[in-house]
Amino acid sequence: MTPSGSSPQTGVRPRLPAGIWALGLVSMLMDISSEMIHALLPVYLVGALGASTLAVGVIEGIAEATAAITKVFSGALSDWLGRRKLLAAIGYGLAAFTKPVFPLADTVGWVVAARFVDRIGKGIRGAPRDALIADLAPPGLRGAAFGLRQSLDTTGAFLGPLVAIGLMALTGGDIRLVFWVAVLPAFGAFALISLAVHDVPRPGAERVRAPLSRAELARLPAAYWWVVGISAVFTVARFSEAFLVLRAQELGVALAWIPAVLVVMNVVYSLSSYPVGVLADRMHRGSLLGLGFAMLVAADLALALVDGLPGLALGVALWGLHMGMTQGLLAALVADAAPAELRGTAFGVFNLAGGLALLVASVVAGGLWDAFGSRATFLCGAAFAALALAGLAWRRPDSARG
Repeated sequence: MTPSGSSPQTGVRPRLPAGIWALGLVSMLMDISSEMIHALLPVYLVGALGASTLAVGVIEGIAEATAAITKVFSGALSDWLGRRKLLAAIGYGLAAFTKPVFPLADTVGWVVAARFVDRIGKGIRGAPRDALIADLAPPGLRGAAFGLRQSLDTTGAFLGPLVAIGLMALTGGDIRLVFWVAVLPAFGAFALISLAVHDVPRPGAERVRAPLSRAELARLPAAYWWVVGISAVFTVARFSEAFLVLRAQELGVALAWIPAVLVVMNVVYSLSSYPVGVLADRMHRGSLLGLGFAMLVAADLALALVDGLPGLALGVALWGLHMGMTQGLLAALVADAAPAELRGTAFGVFNLAGGLALLVASVVAGGLWDAFGSRATFLCGAAFAALALAGLAWRRPDSARG
């Protein structure tokens, strides 16, 4: 199957299809909504609802693990049905309809329930959306396609906290009002994917009868499983960004300005994702990935060892740079390695491994923080990132280009 937009006969480098731009805008709108909430949720849990730092780590870890587990089944279902857009739209819709629960919640239990259902929506949409991007993208532009989607997604991730900062300043710190405003872009994302995104037609022969069966999983090559493994180790080092927010609070940053932490991180993340994706289509991807791993080591060391706001700013900026250099690139490596008819399953398993690793990372990070302080948390993260970098140096990805 030749992905939409390619033109191998003319020799003209193809452009990214409109569907990829639409999916990027959908991600941006949903991230505006989610990050308006996420930027304030750790502080709301600890300050207003009395939760411990360990509880924040457990809640974040369970939320992300729930999304990861759901992605396995939604990805496999998209392979079986051959209808990736339908499942992605259901996931975005579920997330949109869950958003009003956050401003209505007055106990930790309600927040946990809301995060749980919201992450189920994320899980349902994640693998089918990524597989649809791989279906739509010309083979030589997969790095750029995933980089663009990640860049637009992350643009939403810094616009969300900016809106939250403005609303907090205007309303005297009314967190619930910020949560209510966050409902609007979520429903915009649901409307856009419903109207502007379409599946790539696939012959029935390319569909699989049992995507999660042993026989079908055995068709995923060793190069794919290597990407899954090295990404899981790396994710143990990349615990929830909630701990960046808590580090800012620890350093005495005013409540209204705490969302600026995620703004800085996501501005760097957004600005780096697409250029790195384009670069990954032209050079060896393993070298770029290794540099991204090194940026996380540097970020953790800055957050642990450099005192005050300069250390926070440097660490947060490097954290955003490592995200921009790794997340879209890892997705492109999965798309390269997986057979086209099993891409949904491949992305689902990949995200499951990452989600379980994030659960472990967030719980350990919260426990270390409560027992030994923030420095131990970030030094542990640096050690695991260095371990992933060593594994990458030992064996680079088989695919050098898109």
